[in-house]
Amino acid sequence: MRVKKKAIFLDRDGVINKEINYLHKIKDFEFTDSCIHALKTLQSHGYLLFIITNQAGIGRGYYTEEDFHLLNNWMLTFLEKQNINITEVQFCPHHAEHGIGEYKINCECRKPKAGMLNVLIDKYDIDTENSILVGDKLSDISAGEIAQIGTLVLVESGHKLPENISTSVNGVYKNLAEFSDSL
Repeated sequence: MRVKKKAIFLDRDGVINKEINYLHKIKDFEFTDSCIHALKTLQSHGYLLFIITNQAGIGRGYYTEEDFHLLNNWMLTFLEKQNINITEVQFCPHHAEHGIGEYKINCECRKPKAGMLNVLIDKYDIDTENSILVGDKLSDISAGEIAQIGTLVLVESGHKLPENISTSVNGVYKNLAEFSDSL
């Protein structure tokens, strides 16, 4: 019998890095406060770390998939040098309303849908009940609900949160570091 793995699914913009609309340049990338410490702490608790990120800027034509991969590879290399292993990054370049050309589709991967999560859950045999999703928007939480992630967490380090937060949210924290210190 294979043992399922526990994971932490992290939104990128507003959770890993400071929120900048349509971030795609390395020079504009800045980690959220104590993010490196937080990622090390989460990893030390035995979680696989995944990033799931909507990238509508690609679909809107603001930057290319190549731009995304350059920034993503830079971030992953930086984190590896800090002994942080991100198992995989999933991104959705689509936008049903504002996408251009091939990117203008109503896909299953764009949060609040759970397509990115489901791919990772199946590929890595993830124990969803003992896994965690951390996001900065209710669309992140909705995706986690659909994928039946056991713990759903919001952080205030990205988008402004609404006053009425779903009862399925297990906690609201200032940032990823505050959450990781609570484990």
